[in-house]
Amino acid sequence: MPEPLDPPALPVTFRPGRTRVILHALGAACFVVITVIALVLDTMSPAERTSFVFTAALFWGVLGLLARPKVVADEDGVTVVNIARSRRLAWAEIVQVNLRPGDPWVFLNLTDGTSLAAMGIQPGIARQSAIRDAKALRALTESRTGVQG
Repeated sequence: MPEPLDPPALPVTFRPGRTRVILHALGAACFVVITVIALVLDTMSPAERTSFVFTAALFWGVLGLLARPKVVADEDGVTVVNIARSRRLAWAEIVQVNLRPGDPWVFLNLTDGTSLAAMGIQPGIARQSAIRDAKALRALTESRTGVQG
């Protein structure tokens, strides 16, 4: 059986760093390319150019939403920020922290019998980092609640 992990110092924020960088870089690159195309094409009216730039900004905004997820742990509990929603949990509400093989992100089992996706810890691009973060969140949860999960 592996030795228990010492929990990290609070407050701590877990987020998929590489994914975030890639999404913002892709959004910026697409914005620049679409804007340059809109400005270079002579056959477009000012309204069409504006719609191109607006569409590019909207696309970057959507990628920004996809880059939003994070999990913030502090002395009082955990804040899970997903794409469109965020939820504050007291430590006592978290029963178990799960990241099973094949899961797209961490799932938190809660005392009310439901599970909450914590998209801020996802193994997509940086699997080892996600596993390390999930273990750290599990250690924090166990140290705060006394429940072994």
